[in-house]
Amino acid sequence: QVQLVESGGGLVQAGDSLRLSCAASGRTFSRYAWFRQAPGKEREFVAGIRWTGGTTFYAHSVKGRFTISRDNAKNTVYLQMNSLKPEDTATYYCAARYRLRPLENPDYDYWGQGTQVTVSS
Repeated sequence: QVQLVESGGGLVQAGDSLRLSCAASGRTFSRYAWFRQAPGKEREFVAGIRWTGGTTFYAHSVKGRFTISRDNAKNTVYLQMNSLKPEDTATYYCAARYRLRPLENPDYDYWGQGTQVTVSS
């Protein structure tokens, strides 16, 4: 059974950092991504990574502040979030798929349960 389990969310102040983790059990996928959804807003792409080669892609709003990475041995993907802003407040979701589509394409096959990130001003 495939599971994506996120962890690492929390309540922080503006300017602080957090690291989210996404542990994948069951198998390894070709594409992983982080999405987020704030109350009253649509889910949006944040960052993605190709498992082979490690190519990354970021949303403009987080580029330079967030870093997505992977640990092959642990089958885990991370999202390091620095210089957090109140507008980063959202539920963050990890996603994975096999199909070789662009990282920002939202058509992912597997999703985690989400982890809440709240940034106070």
